[in-house]
Amino acid sequence: MQPISFARSFLSKGLSKSVGKASVASKVLQPTILIGVLGCAISINAQAAVGASTNNDNPTNGLQLISLNADEIADENDADNLSNIADMLDVADEPDDSIDSVPDESALTDDADDIDTEIPAEVAQVSLNAISPETLKTFVAVVDLVRRQYVDAVNDEELFSNAMSGMLTKLDSHAEFLDAEAYENLRAFTEGDVGDIGIKVNYQPEAGYWVVTEVIDDSPADKKGIAVGDYLHQVDEFKLDEGRQVNDVEQLLTGIAGTQVDIITSRAGRRKHTTTLQRNNSHPQIIETKLVDGIAIVKLPAFQNNSREKLLEGLINLNAPISGILLDMRDNPGGVLTSAVSVASLFMDDTDVVRVQARQNKSRVLSTQGDAILKPLPLVVLQNRYSASAAEVLASSLQAQKRATIIGEVSYGKGSVQSVIPLNDEQAVKLTVANYMTAAGKQIDEIGVEPDVTLSGSENTWEQKALELVKARALDSGIRFIRKNATKE
Repeated sequence: MQPISFARSFLSKGLSKSVGKASVASKVLQPTILIGVLGCAISINAQAAVGASTNNDNPTNGLQLISLNADEIADENDADNLSNIADMLDVADEPDDSIDSVPDESALTDDADDIDTEIPAEVAQVSLNAISPETLKTFVAVVDLVRRQYVDAVNDEELFSNAMSGMLTKLDSHAEFLDAEAYENLRAFTEGDVGDIGIKVNYQPEAGYWVVTEVIDDSPADKKGIAVGDYLHQVDEFKLDEGRQVNDVEQLLTGIAGTQVDIITSRAGRRKHTTTLQRNNSHPQIIETKLVDGIAIVKLPAFQNNSREKLLEGLINLNAPISGILLDMRDNPGGVLTSAVSVASLFMDDTDVVRVQARQNKSRVLSTQGDAILKPLPLVVLQNRYSASAAEVLASSLQAQKRATIIGEVSYGKGSVQSVIPLNDEQAVKLTVANYMTAAGKQIDEIGVEPDVTLSGSENTWEQKALELVKARALDSGIRFIRKNATKE
């Protein structure tokens, strides 16, 4: 069983950064997939494009043929395979020998000679693999106290699960202990699922608060006792007031399936309290594609393993000439990092996309692979303040190469990579293992991507404004995409 790595959605929690590695039973489980987070080896079904017109005066003279049959790739377009990206991402795969090579017996001694001098200073003050007896004593005492004195009976499984969750979330806001349901949902996300906590809310002026109006039966919120009529005060670090829109709050509650979110609620007139919920109310996401005046408008909600293929399939299903593309990445929380690279590969060739920096390795640069079959088409990218992570990777690379005009508002600013490391078939740990920057080395975390054209006001008007910008640059005659061996009419 292989771990999953990803540059996680900002919606899962806040944006603090850290870099770390996990050791399970004295053996490092090596992550192999970046899901730039939001998660198995990389499984990207490649597609081949068979020649465009060779008429240099009219690049749209012919039809481009796109095969959705992955079995044909090896014979026809081996260069379009992105598998070597996994090799480039081994920055997170190498065991930390300075820690893992120390024998278990070192836990029994405080002899400084047993400490590997290569250990970072911040962890070199105690013996490796050692826990202070006083710390263990305190921990056991607290567990026993909770068993005996807490108002409700709790079992040891719940206590230790909470202890592991607390340890990880204190590292940074992205680290988590994943139970069976959260782990399965996170794995499902790579194939297209996002999730929420199972509530609907509306702002009620008479109460002056956002109020829960619906709780889905057996949803994460329902299981934690969230009820209709509860006041919702805060989602992660975002405080809610009358200035928020319903879509804003829904977006904050929604994210990559299996990730967690903290909400602050109260019963009317009662004390506020924080509840940590996992987004296990999952549902598939669809890449929506429509044609308006020859311009293909593609709504890309997240990056999964199949995003590249679904995007191309959407263009084929339009069954009409396309003279430009509007890529709408508003509210896109991120997802599989290699998926963002594969989508970038549709629009640019031989181009660096993102720089990944782990703790003990030199930075690695991920570049586009294969034929940029959408390169002739003008491109505009629409983003908002909730566009994050892998969405920012794609936007920044397209902007740096002047391949696309970015329109909207400054994106969220999420620039760290998490690895999901399985503990067994049903549990895993999600840990920050690297940071990423633009290919030019510019920071994304807590900064975001500045648009070329800034939009404000109601987002309901943004699509039309972006569409007008694409139309001004549209090709005189469009390119029709069809499946290979399809009959031309």
